[in-house]
Amino acid sequence: MAREFTACRVSGDGNAIFPDKIIIDSLRQELIFRKPRLIGYKENRVRFDAIGSVSIRKGILFSDICIETNGGMEIIARGFTPSDARTIARLVNQNLNGQRFSDPFDQNMWD
Repeated sequence: MAREFTACRVSGDGNAIFPDKIIIDSLRQELIFRKPRLIGYKENRVRFDAIGSVSIRKGILFSDICIETNGGMEIIARGFTPSDARTIARLVNQNLNGQRFSDPFDQNMWD
């Protein structure tokens, strides 16, 4: 099962034309970050067992997701709604702990 999240177009950071996307695929056990471009897109795939940490940078209206790998790579996806950011972080942490997607509406962990 895969969940896809798309950044808000009005958040700036180039998202108006090319919004960031995060796809969490629990079956393949990986997170996919896509940054569309004029021709094609840039894509980073990270297996859950290679993720060291996930954090949220909260702004007034939008939040950024910061994912650090065990190898020192940092992925920053910008312009998500705060609720999407909490859901992304929760799903990644659940998969890091070996859990599957459970209740998608339970946001107590990040409130």
